[in-house]
Amino acid sequence: MIGRVALITGAARGQGRAHAVRLSADGADVILVDVVGPLPPCVPYDSATPDDLSETAGLVRANGRRVVTAAVDTRDHDGLCAAVADAVAELGRLDVIVANAGICVPAPWDRVTPRDFQDVIDVNLVGTWNTVMSGAKHIIAGGRGGSIILIGSAAGITMEPFMIAYTASKHAVVGLARAFAAELGKHNIRVNSLNPGSVATPMGTGRMLDAMAEAANSNPALRNGFSKQLLPDAVTMPEDVANAVAWLASDQSKFVTAAAISVDVGVTQS
Repeated sequence: MIGRVALITGAARGQGRAHAVRLSADGADVILVDVVGPLPPCVPYDSATPDDLSETAGLVRANGRRVVTAAVDTRDHDGLCAAVADAVAELGRLDVIVANAGICVPAPWDRVTPRDFQDVIDVNLVGTWNTVMSGAKHIIAGGRGGSIILIGSAAGITMEPFMIAYTASKHAVVGLARAFAAELGKHNIRVNSLNPGSVATPMGTGRMLDAMAEAANSNPALRNGFSKQLLPDAVTMPEDVANAVAWLASDQSKFVTAAAISVDVGVTQS
C-alpha cells in the first residue's frame, strides 16, 4: 500500500476510522469523507462531529501519511465529486475506495415511515453509488487498476429483523458491487462487498440499543435476529473489519472480485 491513496467515507469514527488507521499504517495516504453533521432524524444515535474527523486525521498523520479531509454528505453527488476531485489533485492519485458511510434505523415494519425508508436507501445505497461514481474515474485515469470495497452487512446476505430498509439497502450494496465489478474489470479494478455482522461501534450504542429492544417487543419470536455465532463469546471490533479491508485493498487479493465476503463470526451460515 505504500504510496497509494485511499478514499474512505464515514471516516470520522467507528469502522471508517479503523479503516483509515489500518490503511495508513500499511503506507497509504487517505482522503477522509464524513458528513460530520446531523444525520436523518430517524437515526437513533448521535452524529459524528468535526472533532471526530480531526481526530481520525491526526491518527493518520501519526502513521506518517498524508491526509485530506472533507465534510460532505455522500448523498450530495456533485459535492462529493468535487471534494474527491480536489483531494485527488492534492494527493496525486487514487487507488482504493472504501464506501463505508451508512445508517441503521431499527423499527417494526409498520412503523417505518416513507421518509425513514427513503433516508436509509439514500444514505446506504445512493450514497454508496455516489462514492463509486466520484472516485472510479480517478482510478481509471491512473491506469494502474485498483480496488473498490463496498461495506455491506450480514443483513445483506441474510436479513435483520426490524430493519426492513437497512436489509433492503445492504442487499442492494452486494448487487452493486457485483455489477460494478463486471464493468470495471476491464480497467483492472476489483470491486467487492465486505459484510460485517455486529461490530462494536457508536452505531450499536446508546439510544440504538433502546430502539432495537423496543422494535423487538413487537414480535418477540424474532428477538434474537441473526445472533447465533459459530465462534463463542466473540466481539467483533472495527479493527477486525479493517483487517479484511486491508487485504481487499492490497495485491494479496489481486484475483478477488465480485465477491461478497463476510466478517460475521459465521452468523449468516448458522
